[in-house]
Amino acid sequence: MHRNHQQLALVKCARQQYSEWVLQDIRSDITIEVDGVQFSLHKFPLVARSARIQKLVAEHGFNESKVVLLNIPGGAETFELSAKFCYGVNFEITAANVAQLCCAANYLEMTEDYSKNNLCSQSEVYLESVVCKSLKMCVEVLQQCENLLPLADQLKIVAQCIDAIASKACVDQIALSFSRLEYSSSGRLHMSKQTRCEGDWWIEDLSVLRIDLYERVITAMKCRGVRAESIGASLVNYARKELIKKSSILNRPTLPRVYLVSGAYGNERHIIETIGSLIPVEKYAVPVAFLFGMLRSAMLLDCTVACRLDLERRIGSQLDTATLDDLLIPSFQHAGDTLFDVDTVLRILVNFSQQGDTDEDMDDLSLFDSDCPPSPSQTALSKVSKLVDNYLAEIAPDANLKLNKFLAVAETLPAYARTNHDGLYRAVDGYLKAHQCLSDPDRRKLCKLIDFQKLSQETGSQAAQNERLPLQSIVQVLYHEQLRLRDALFCSRPDDDLKHMHQSWRISSGALSAAMSPRDNYASLRHENRELKLELVRLRMRLNDLEKEHICMKKNMEKSRSRNFLYSFFKEVWQIFIFGT
Repeated sequence: MHRNHQQLALVKCARQQYSEWVLQDIRSDITIEVDGVQFSLHKFPLVARSARIQKLVAEHGFNESKVVLLNIPGGAETFELSAKFCYGVNFEITAANVAQLCCAANYLEMTEDYSKNNLCSQSEVYLESVVCKSLKMCVEVLQQCENLLPLADQLKIVAQCIDAIASKACVDQIALSFSRLEYSSSGRLHMSKQTRCEGDWWIEDLSVLRIDLYERVITAMKCRGVRAESIGASLVNYARKELIKKSSILNRPTLPRVYLVSGAYGNERHIIETIGSLIPVEKYAVPVAFLFGMLRSAMLLDCTVACRLDLERRIGSQLDTATLDDLLIPSFQHAGDTLFDVDTVLRILVNFSQQGDTDEDMDDLSLFDSDCPPSPSQTALSKVSKLVDNYLAEIAPDANLKLNKFLAVAETLPAYARTNHDGLYRAVDGYLKAHQCLSDPDRRKLCKLIDFQKLSQETGSQAAQNERLPLQSIVQVLYHEQLRLRDALFCSRPDDDLKHMHQSWRISSGALSAAMSPRDNYASLRHENRELKLELVRLRMRLNDLEKEHICMKKNMEKSRSRNFLYSFFKEVWQIFIFGT
C-alpha cells in the first residue's frame, strides 16, 4: 500500500516535470505573441482548452506557426498562467491574480461550454469561496480590477467584491453593537459608550482604492446601513491621504491660480467633488474643520459651484462647532479684493440661520405648519454670535472691506442671538479705527448695530469716552449707564422689579380669536411660546449682570465722598440726553 502511494507521487511529479519541459520546449509547433513577448508552445493543449485559440488556428490554417493575441487582459504574465493551466502545470490562484485570470479566461473563451473544469470556472470558484470571505482580499482584487475595466465590470467581479465588502462591514458593526450591550446598576439593558469608531478596521484598507471604486464601495455601505460616523471617518482618512500626502497644493499657497485650475490638478479636483457628494446627510458625521478644509481646496481648485454650495450648506448646519481659524478663509478671487472671503462666510451664516428647528420646537410639527421661519437653538445661536463677533473684529482692519459687507455679516443673526454686545462693539470700533474717512451717516448706520443697553459696565465706560463714536451714540451710552447706576442704587424695591418682570412676560398674549382656524391658533401659540422662552433667557442674563454690577457699585459708593455728587451727575446726564438729541 505504501509502495503504491510512492509510485503515484513519482508519476505525478514526472507528469509535472514533463509539462514544464513541454511548455518551455523550443521545438514547438506554434508561436504566440502577447505584448511583444513570444511563447513557443504546442497547439493541441491550447486548442483543447481555449476556443479563441482554436478559432485563430483554424482561420490561419493549422500549418500557420505564429498567432498574435491583441489586448489580452493582464498581458503576457497572465497569458503564461493561462498556458500553464492548459498544459496542466500546477500554479496557485491568489487574490493578486484571480481578477486577471477571470478576464483572460473570458478573453480566451476558456469556459465550461468548451471544456469541463476550465479556467473560467476555477477562477470564479476561488473568487466566491475564498476572496469574498475576506474584506482585505476583496480590496486587493478591486485594486487589480483598476486596470481591467470595463471587462471586470461586465464579468461582475467588481460588483461581487463591493457587495462582499459592504456586507462584511455591516455585519461587523452589528456584531460590535451587540457586544457593547450591558446591564446598568438598575438592571436595565443599555449600550455602552463608544470612544472611537471601534470595529471600523476597514477604514485604512479602503484608502488604497482608486476614487471611482472607492465611491462605489461607500455608496454600497450607505445602502447597507453602515453608520454615518464610520463613513465620515473613512472619508476624512481617504481625503487626508489623497489630497495632503500625494499633493503639494496645500504646501504651495502662492501657486498662480491659472496653474491651479489647469489640468495638472484635475484628479485632485475630481476627488474633492466626489468626497463632497459622499458625505452623509447626518449632522456631525464629519468634523466641521474637515468641511472647511474641503471648501478651501474646492475654491482653490475651482471645483463646481454645486460642490462648493453643498459644502457651505453642510458647514452651516454645524457652524456652532467651528472656530475663528475655520472662518478665516483666504480670498482667491481677485488680488485687490479683501484679504478674507467675506461672501462665502456670509452664505454660510445664511445657511445657519435658515436651518431647521430643534427637536424640542419640532414637537407636533406634523399636525400644523407654522408661519414662523425656522431657527437654530438658542445655545447654537449664542456660540455662533460670539464666533461672528470675533470674525468681524478680525476682518474689520481690512481697508478694502466695504461697509455693506460688514453690516451684512453682522445683521445675519437675529437681534436676540446676542445677549452681550461687547464683542460687536469691539468689532465696530475696529472698523471705525481702520476706516476714518467714513461719513457721519455711515458711522451712525454702523453704530446702530450695537444695543448699548447690552454692554458690560467696563465696555460702557470705554464707549462713553470713545471719540470715534457719533455724538448720538455717546449720549445713548451715558443714558444707559445712568439707568444702570440708578437700578443698582435703588434695587431694594422688589415690588417694582416683580411688576416689571410680570410685564415682560406678557408678550402680545391676548385671547385666541374665535374666527381663527386651529392651524393659525397653533402657529400663534407656538410663536408666543418661543418668544417667552427667549425672554426668560434674557431676564436671567440681565439678573446675573445686575447682581455683579450691584456688588461693584457698593464698593464704589464706599469710596465716594457723598451721594450729592452722584445725584448732580445724574441730573447733568439727563439734561444732556433731553436737550442734546
